[in-house]
Amino acid sequence: MRKTFRLMSVVISTLTLFGTISVVTVNAGDDSAIKEGKKIALDRKKGNCLACHMIVGEEQPGNIGPPLIAMKSRYADKDALKAQISDPRTKNPNSSMPPFGTHGILSDEELDKITEYIHSL
Repeated sequence: MRKTFRLMSVVISTLTLFGTISVVTVNAGDDSAIKEGKKIALDRKKGNCLACHMIVGEEQPGNIGPPLIAMKSRYADKDALKAQISDPRTKNPNSSMPPFGTHGILSDEELDKITEYIHSL
């Protein structure tokens, strides 16, 4: 009985340790993508999100598009957010937002990073 308990204890401790390590690794990757995505979003030659959107903590926002707040509740699925950034005309043919992916303004990698950043808002 003691050997079984000890074995179970070791197994649970080991799984907990590996679970913690993998979570830390994933979060560290997300933080890097978020930082890079923010640079792209604020770059006037790339995302230029502030030209049309309000982002908390940023100066001189535009007011053409909706404020970029509570994005996780508005877009629970990151793929849907990426699709919206890539080509907003899919949902709204009259959208004034440029189709960043379709027109090649942003690469697929840049779209992934900017999606991570916008989703974090």
